[in-house]
Amino acid sequence: MDKKIKESVMKYGLHNAFKFNGKANAGAVIGKVLSEDPSVKDNINELKKEVDNTIKEISKLSAEEIRSRLEKIDPSLLEEKKHAPEKRELKELKGAANGKVVMRFAPSPSGPMHIGHAYVLSLNSEYCRKYNGKLILRIEDTNSENIDKDAYGMLPEDGKWITKDNISEVYIQSDRLGIYYDYAEKLIDMGKAYVCTCDNDEFKKLLTKSEPCDCRELAPKEHNLRFQKMFSEYKPGEAVMRIKTDLNNPNPAMRDWPAMRINDSKHPRKGDEFKVWPLMNFSVVIDDHEMGVTHAIRGKDHMDNEKRQRYVADYFGWKMPENLYVGRINFEGMELSCSKTRLLIEEGKYSGWDDIQLPFLRAMKRRGYQPDAFIKYSVDVGVTQTDKHVSAEEFFKALNFFNKEVIDEKSNRYFFMQRPKKINVENAPEQDVELDLHPNFSNRGKRTFKTKDKFYIEEEDYSKIKDGELIRLMDCLNFVKKGKKIVIDSLDYANFKEKGKMIVHWLPEDDFVKASVLMPDKTLIKGYAEKGIESLKEGDIVQFERFGFCRLDSKKKNEFWFGHK
Repeated sequence: MDKKIKESVMKYGLHNAFKFNGKANAGAVIGKVLSEDPSVKDNINELKKEVDNTIKEISKLSAEEIRSRLEKIDPSLLEEKKHAPEKRELKELKGAANGKVVMRFAPSPSGPMHIGHAYVLSLNSEYCRKYNGKLILRIEDTNSENIDKDAYGMLPEDGKWITKDNISEVYIQSDRLGIYYDYAEKLIDMGKAYVCTCDNDEFKKLLTKSEPCDCRELAPKEHNLRFQKMFSEYKPGEAVMRIKTDLNNPNPAMRDWPAMRINDSKHPRKGDEFKVWPLMNFSVVIDDHEMGVTHAIRGKDHMDNEKRQRYVADYFGWKMPENLYVGRINFEGMELSCSKTRLLIEEGKYSGWDDIQLPFLRAMKRRGYQPDAFIKYSVDVGVTQTDKHVSAEEFFKALNFFNKEVIDEKSNRYFFMQRPKKINVENAPEQDVELDLHPNFSNRGKRTFKTKDKFYIEEEDYSKIKDGELIRLMDCLNFVKKGKKIVIDSLDYANFKEKGKMIVHWLPEDDFVKASVLMPDKTLIKGYAEKGIESLKEGDIVQFERFGFCRLDSKKKNEFWFGHK
C-alpha cells in the first residue's frame, strides 16, 4: 500500500481515537479513507489489514501522544473536538418567576446520600439556580424505624457538596410536631378529619364498599377528645386520625386516608417524648405550604400521593406546588439501600460510607468526582417520567465523561509505574528534561528531571518492544533494542516521527518515590511515581499518564484513590 494511503489511515485513525478516548473504530477509519480516495476500494483487504495494524499502534499511545501526533499531521481535525456537544438545558417551570421559586428535597435519614439522591437533588438545585430561587433540604424523620442518627449530619453535608452550597435552609420534621398537631386539630374542628378506633380489617371492608364507619359522623367535639387520648390512653393500632374524602372515589386508596398514627417506639432524636406522629402525606402537604414551596420534583410513584394531599390543601384553601414527576432510575449492579449497606458496614465488609466500593456520594467525592459531573449527568437525563434501567457500566461511562470535562484541564500530569522495569540505555547523555505539568497549558509550570542512561519503564511496555524497533521515552530520547542491549538512537522527536513504533513513559533511576493507588475493587496497586507528587496536597487530583485520574487521599503514605480513565 502506497505511502499516501498509509498516511491517510494514520490520520483518520488518530482522529477517531482522539474523538473517542483512545479507542479507534476500524469501520469508521475505513469509511473516512474511502471517502477521501474511493479507488482504494480495489484493495479493500489490504486496507483493512493496514487499518488494523494502525489501530493497534495507536492503542499504545496516551491521549496526549494522540493529540500531539494528530496536531502535526492535520491540526484542523482538532477543531472538531473543541466544539462541545449540544448543551442540554432544563425545561421551563410552569408559573415560575425569577426570584420567587422555592423547591425542596426531602430525604429520610436512613443514611447519607447516594447516586440516586444526586440525580433528583441536582435537578432541584439547578432549577433554583436557573430562577434565582430557594432550595430547602427537609429531613423527613417522622417514621422512627430505620433512622441512622449520623444521617442528620451527613445529609446536609452531602447536600451542600452536591449542590455547590446551594441549599438555603434545612428543616427536620421531628422538630415540627407541634405544627402538625395544630393543623390536625383545625381539620377536626372543620369536620374534615376524624379519629377512627375501628378494627383496621373491618374498616378496609367498609371502604371497599364505599361505606362509612361508625366513627366518621361523630361530632368534632368527640374527635377532639379522641385526638387527645391518642397522646395519653390509646395504644398503637387502637386509633388513627383520618382525612375525610370522597368514599365513592373509584380508587379505594383515596378514601379516608390515614394522616396521624400512634407509634411509641423510641425516636433517635426525640426519644420517648412523642408517640403521635404524622404520616407522610399529612406532613408533606403542611410543610410545603408552611415553607412556601412553589415547585416540587417527585418520583412518579407519588402521583396518587399528590391527590391525597390535595384534599388537605383544598380544605385550607392552599395552592399546591407545581409538581414535576420523574421516572425511577434503576441502577443495576449497585446497592443503594442504606439499611443493607449499614449492616454490611457493621459486619466489616465496608470500612464506612466512604468506602471506595460504594456508590454513595462520600465515596465518590473521595475518588475525585466533582459535583458538576453529577449535575451535568442529571441535566442530561432531564425531567422525564420514563423509567430507566442503567447498568453500573453505563452509569460510570456517562459520569466519567462529564467528570473528565470538569477535571481534565485542572489535573496536572505525572508519571506512575505499576510494574517498573529498569533499563540501561547505552550511550545516553546526561540531560535536564522538562515536561509540561499540563500539555495544553505550558505556562502552568514544568516537571524537571535529571537523566542519564538508567530508567524505569513499565514492564508491560518492555514486553512489547521488539528488536530493531525505534522506541521513544516521552519527550526525552529515542532508543533501539538490540538483543539484550538497549542503545540510544537520538534525542530528536523528528527521527521518531518517521520510523518510531511506540512512546513510553518513564522515570529516572534515582528520581522517584514509592506511591500506591487504591482501585474501585479495593485492590492496592503499589509502584513508583515521580517526586513531583510530593508537592501535592491531600485532595489534589492528578492524571497519571496512561493510567487515569487519581485523587491524593493520604500525603503521608503517598496513597491515591483511583477515579477513572
